[in-house]
Amino acid sequence: MPAGHRDSSQASLVRFFAVGLNVVVGILVDADDEAAGIFGGDLAVIQELLDRAAAGQWAEPDLAEGDDLEGDMWGYSGLHALRRVAVHLAESGTLPDPLEASKATGDPLLKKAYAALPGDPAGPFDHLIYHSDCEGYYVPVDFRQVIADEAVAGGYLGSSVRLLAETRRIAAALGLPEDLDPDSAEVFDACQAKIPAAAGWQRYGVESYGCLRLIQAARHSIATGAAIAFC
Repeated sequence: MPAGHRDSSQASLVRFFAVGLNVVVGILVDADDEAAGIFGGDLAVIQELLDRAAAGQWAEPDLAEGDDLEGDMWGYSGLHALRRVAVHLAESGTLPDPLEASKATGDPLLKKAYAALPGDPAGPFDHLIYHSDCEGYYVPVDFRQVIADEAVAGGYLGSSVRLLAETRRIAAALGLPEDLDPDSAEVFDACQAKIPAAAGWQRYGVESYGCLRLIQAARHSIATGAAIAFC
């Protein structure tokens, strides 16, 4: 399942810097019997949780090979860096100063968010923030509050519909074109910059990369009806 159109040197560097977190739509495509059994159990739990929350009916479709989508998230730190932008936007409506992605989890606002549970009413970026950074699912069903339950992988179940809305809001704040290819040289160069750009989305290269990746995945989830899986 190709992640995009990087050349071999770019792909090797991304793997070096981004080991750890893949975002997959169509998790059952190409899964062997053992993996399909595990994922099938997860999806059955999701159906039960959706039913219990009166969130709506959903079932994973049988996607054909080639209809799935996979990409990386510039490691776990890339996801936390994007969430750091989200909590600052929620708090003040402004972007924080650029920060090395590996230091994002030390941000006081992000630490405060991680120490809490999804609120009622839901915050503006709850589906992005309240989700495991290494496993779990988003489904293409529109429900307002993140479903928190230890029965589901990662402890949280999110909505692809809400995730798309939240990441689009971040893209607007960054001045990031939503249809920019996350695997393009332009985005890759911004991620690799030693000194952040003076203005524009390029100041937040890793955050923009992650935002584009999740927009891409959420759109594909909604279009196909398949879940997004973190793995």
